[in-house]
Amino acid sequence: MVEPRIYKETAERLKALGFPFELPLEVTHYIGGEFVRGENFFPVVYPATGEVIGTAPEGRAKEVEAAVAAAKEAFRKWSKLPPSQRRPYLRRFAEKIREYRPVFEVLETLDVGRPIHENRLGYVDRMANNIEFFADFAVTHGSEAYPMENGYINYVLRFPVGVAALITPWNMPSMLATWKIGPTLAFGNTAVLKPAEFTPLGAWLLARCAHEAGLPPGVFNVVHGFGPDSAGELLTRHPDVRLVSFTGETTTGKIIMRNASDTLKRLSMELGGKAPNLIFESADLDRAVEVTLRASFFNQGEVCLAGSRLLVQRSVYEPFLEKLVAAAKALKVGDPLDPETRMGALIAEEHLNKVMSYVEIARETATILTGGKRPELPHPFDKGYFLEPTVVVDVKPSDKVCQEEIFGPMVVVMPFDTEEEAIALANNTPYGLNAILQTRDVGQAVRVAEALEVGTVWINDWFVRDLRVPFGGAKQSGIGREGGHYGYEFYYETKNVCIANR
Repeated sequence: MVEPRIYKETAERLKALGFPFELPLEVTHYIGGEFVRGENFFPVVYPATGEVIGTAPEGRAKEVEAAVAAAKEAFRKWSKLPPSQRRPYLRRFAEKIREYRPVFEVLETLDVGRPIHENRLGYVDRMANNIEFFADFAVTHGSEAYPMENGYINYVLRFPVGVAALITPWNMPSMLATWKIGPTLAFGNTAVLKPAEFTPLGAWLLARCAHEAGLPPGVFNVVHGFGPDSAGELLTRHPDVRLVSFTGETTTGKIIMRNASDTLKRLSMELGGKAPNLIFESADLDRAVEVTLRASFFNQGEVCLAGSRLLVQRSVYEPFLEKLVAAAKALKVGDPLDPETRMGALIAEEHLNKVMSYVEIARETATILTGGKRPELPHPFDKGYFLEPTVVVDVKPSDKVCQEEIFGPMVVVMPFDTEEEAIALANNTPYGLNAILQTRDVGQAVRVAEALEVGTVWINDWFVRDLRVPFGGAKQSGIGREGGHYGYEFYYETKNVCIANR
């Protein structure tokens, strides 16, 4: 039995924002076109206050079996529809997401603890675009033909794979869910979404959008729950699930690979990161600080793409640090529903404790220039999982804080002298998701971008996304690429047809 714990301040704030639902929220599964109440409820906690603002049901074997069966049945018709006939359904889905824009903006803050200011910077549009883009892409893109010298002709056909398990993380739950839902459905597959247990609210509203958009029953399903011995593991082992798209920790990704191997499922994984942010002496320092501030502390630093390892050329090391520390101190931390707030709460108490363990390591082995402690905030935010933006120097490349993904508002800064040294330091981790490169020397930008062992390099900016380009990680940051036609290899089955000329 989960008892709600709701402060009147929160209820009043939501009412003032026009939030249409009463607390406590009762999250449901969505299976075969029906909202299913479920059982085995777990609490939904608002990270900024520690309140229990609702409950969600844990999906176990019964719910997973029902969702996969519904998706498998729906696949028989959905996969046969031409992309042009699937597109109207998906466009209505995207329109519904936009209709619920103010609700999603609040719900994401309740789910994640992220400042509502960040949700209002195009977050919901991006969710809708994730659906629309792939709906159009499936219609407008063709295939290849390979004429042979002997007169034979090969042409390539693509067709849907089957039921997809979409397992999404808690840091940007609704955006990353739609990033997977879009290509899955547009390319003719059906889906069972398993959101992270910390953040069930966005998936719950997405199900409502899909339902109101008139998606056929079973095409899109949502089952809540946990990973091991729960909905996540059951989906990754289920014989009727043909592909798994996962975003999350590297250790969890390895477990999913083992689970999925018995039935040879297709896997696409975007995993952890420890991105280098290289600042060369030719960079515009004010611009570099602005980019670094976002790359370090957006979403409380809980971003796999965060540029959490700062490598700064020694000639500009001190002036850059001075500007960065001043900017970090100026960030307003606190009530995420206040539009002036620039940093919210970490996702959960256990995660805050994990991040604080790295702070304690840094306190013993390095120097903390700013942050490193919980801010003093008024009720009810004194119960929230906040941490001040933290900047650490005097570290060695081999230190744990330089090698392991911390996933919080904490960055380490190291000086370098030469371009070669910067590249060596940047590549010196097991991860290879992305990198940030800040320089006004075009030749240097080209050379260094080529040498970095990562899936994406941003030059003089961060987190600019184009849905046409490949996205994924190198080394232990992932397997496969999604985005544009790169998603073909994962979301489509491919068949070659060879025609004789006689």
